[in-house]
Amino acid sequence: MTTDGFAPAKINLTLHVTGQRADGYHLLDSLVVFADMGDHLSLRPAARARLCVTGPMAMGVPVGPDNLVLRAAALIGVTADITLDKHLPAAAGIGGGSSDAAACLRALSIISGLPVPENVLSLGADVPVCLLARAARMQGIGERVTPVAGLPPLDAVLVNPGVPVSTPAIFRRLTRRDNPAMPETLPAWSDASELIRWLGAQRNDLQAPALAEAPVIGDVLHTIDATRGCALARMSGSGATCFGLYPEAADAAEAAQALRAAHPGWWVCAVRLS
Repeated sequence: MTTDGFAPAKINLTLHVTGQRADGYHLLDSLVVFADMGDHLSLRPAARARLCVTGPMAMGVPVGPDNLVLRAAALIGVTADITLDKHLPAAAGIGGGSSDAAACLRALSIISGLPVPENVLSLGADVPVCLLARAARMQGIGERVTPVAGLPPLDAVLVNPGVPVSTPAIFRRLTRRDNPAMPETLPAWSDASELIRWLGAQRNDLQAPALAEAPVIGDVLHTIDATRGCALARMSGSGATCFGLYPEAADAAEAAQALRAAHPGWWVCAVRLS
């Protein structure tokens, strides 16, 4: 039996760093959504675990036991022959590896009939929210995931300049770790425009440290913001992927086309976020 899995790109519309535990882990408050594009997995039970990575972003992806997909398979206790068709850039702030691990867990649970293990946080802070794979509020160190119903879909462009960013390096550059959280009760947004206006008053507290670590992120944000119709430009996660939000899908598609033409070395994708 072969089962397919989809690992959508994870986008942090907001990312507030609200504290730090004694063990060093940072506390977050983040509104997370998922794109309609991502990586694809094909899995079938096998006597030995094996991972084959294909696709336009396959170069440099490890295929050994440290890969999150194989770690996820080991965690649920199922050996499988897995093909990962990689379309998301690595170390990019859009949860590529975590979403791959979550998709692997979902698929292997279907194949085996085994429940998804409870200790998925051991695979990474983004794995719990990636298991849900829909709009959610992520809090704590990633273990508190609350679905957010009624979030208006957003048309967006994702842009990555091809520069991997180290998450630990970004956190080390934080000058303040006790920033305000989002409101305790999130608003009920009537449409995308209202949501975008609200997002403009929120933050990604890792954006300034990321700009210091990788100044090209500033160029990406400025370039996105200058495209016609862009209502908000922000970095996702710890970077270097940034996103622009647009009032209509046609505006996002036009912006993506212009960005690709002007910056052929950048990874650019028009998406719907929901």
